[in-house]
Amino acid sequence: MGYRNLRQCVDDLGRNGELLRIEQPVDPDLEMAAIQRRVSAAGGPALYFANVSNCRFPMVSNLFGTISRVRLMFRDGLPAVQRLIELREHPQSFFKRPWRYIGTPRSALTMLPMRVKQGSVLANRGTIDALPQLKCWPHDGGAFITLPQVYSEDVTAPCFRNSNLGMYRVQLSGGAYEPNKEVGLHYQIHRSIGVHHAAAIRAGKPFRVNVFVGGPPSMTVAAVMPLPEGMSELTFAGALGRRRVRMICRPGALPIHADADFCISGTVDPDRLLPEGPFGDHLGYYSLAHPLPVLRVDNVYYRNDAIWPFTVVGRPPQEDSVLGELIHEITGPLIPEVLPGVHGVHAVDAAGVHPLLLALGSERYMPFLEEQRPQELLTQASAILGQGQLSLAKFLLIAARHDAPQLHLSDEAAFLRHVLERADWTRDLHFHTNTTVDTLDYTGTGFNAGSKVVIAAVGPKRFELPTSVPSNLRLPEGFRDPRVALPGVLAVAGPRCPAPSFDHDVSSQARAKTRSQVVAAMERFCGELESKNEINVFRWVLVVDDSQFVAESLRNLLWAVFTRTDPACDLYGIDSFVEDKHWGCRGSLVFDARIKPHHAPLLEEDPEVARRVEALAARGGPLHGIF
Repeated sequence: MGYRNLRQCVDDLGRNGELLRIEQPVDPDLEMAAIQRRVSAAGGPALYFANVSNCRFPMVSNLFGTISRVRLMFRDGLPAVQRLIELREHPQSFFKRPWRYIGTPRSALTMLPMRVKQGSVLANRGTIDALPQLKCWPHDGGAFITLPQVYSEDVTAPCFRNSNLGMYRVQLSGGAYEPNKEVGLHYQIHRSIGVHHAAAIRAGKPFRVNVFVGGPPSMTVAAVMPLPEGMSELTFAGALGRRRVRMICRPGALPIHADADFCISGTVDPDRLLPEGPFGDHLGYYSLAHPLPVLRVDNVYYRNDAIWPFTVVGRPPQEDSVLGELIHEITGPLIPEVLPGVHGVHAVDAAGVHPLLLALGSERYMPFLEEQRPQELLTQASAILGQGQLSLAKFLLIAARHDAPQLHLSDEAAFLRHVLERADWTRDLHFHTNTTVDTLDYTGTGFNAGSKVVIAAVGPKRFELPTSVPSNLRLPEGFRDPRVALPGVLAVAGPRCPAPSFDHDVSSQARAKTRSQVVAAMERFCGELESKNEINVFRWVLVVDDSQFVAESLRNLLWAVFTRTDPACDLYGIDSFVEDKHWGCRGSLVFDARIKPHHAPLLEEDPEVARRVEALAARGGPLHGIF
């Protein structure tokens, strides 16, 4: 349905039984986030908090909590967007089934942003401290906007076409920010706002930024969509929302979304950086405090019936997992067009999305060769790792579709089994070292620094995968409790490392000493387990903190292993070798998936807050029957 604003969306969800209104006072400091996490995990309704402690504005969360609710909200726009994608991928479809595309010209028209002089968002002016002060995790550095739409333009060519609408978290309070005058912006290295910032510095011009909160939900989706460079998110929001996006354009000012609920308008000083964070993030750990850009606030606007939308991130799945599913549903059909030869790519949500990609490709090079080995797959893997947000992946597992046409990327257990039955550790491990990784990932060698590995598999099944622990298995001292986590995958509890801390300003000498101790333990483990040891019947050996936890479920394995390993630092091998600068191993591939001192601390709830929230679900409470 083409909502003009967030209020229309909330009312529509209420009419369709998809929204729960909570009248009881709820504190945005930890309590509200704890409620959201539980309701999201239960697949519950959107939540409208009518009575927010110490704040005049109502708040709403879990709008995108289930894929069925998302499809309800975009029941008109989603099919229209999919038809536009079909025509882009297969233009001849218009002539084969023209009746299917009768509404396409209207959809194309909605993609044009509309210039207006006034809008409801300008009805009132306020201050930063009057906005909802949402804090999601106990060690967060302050209050954050968790569903911001950050708008910027290229100062050398300002126009909608050269604009960027992205979701970069915004810190409203805490740290060294001047109250009501400054807020923190967290740019990630792969986003277009960084390009705009650099252009402003080169041009010596002010870099203006507007932060929108609320408005029609199509703008929120547009802010997280991985669109091609040169395509404005405003055009996508118009197509998905079935309405042209109305932008207030005034001389000398950056355009403002007329139908947003709130707008924070200001200027980024290119020479001013302040520590932003910590913040409980989507990998299930805190992202730590780092010097990042600061927005000098000029104005805070809000509409008369303003609602503050928010989400909560943490160990997946969370509400953002559903947004990821929607993005894949929309963009998946374009993968073969953007990446020739690639049939599909799947970012594994349970592993935190960016750490692990699964892909199916084509293997057509030299089919007459007697020995089948990955060739074209490696070309396709390089293309995947050079594409937008896919470039943030640490582990890319790619297989040839013709080897198992029935294999689906969404069946993660079956895909892992397929790869483990075929990949040869002496040949099929391909590392990218000293490169960039996700800003939020602390497993590598520094901020934004780490490595990647491609594991390619082609040909018939070559290895049997054991499903039980050999009775005569021998482990080195300090390693214990072996458990089969998946066929061919053994989890082993290793010696615990010192716990991570929020202080990453440790000396390089101290860090190097700790790192050498970690490496020494793993080298001893692999060195004592020579190639004749029974452990080598397993393809992967996972050295973890808690092998029972990892073996309990595939979800636990994917999270604990791939969010705690950097390929170049943490992959080892039994009977390993280097030949022509290629690393491989003749025995098991070993992952050091323990939590290490240079990692970020785990997210954990405040026990007292958890007790208060659980009480709300008791009989007679506002959340009874929801979780």
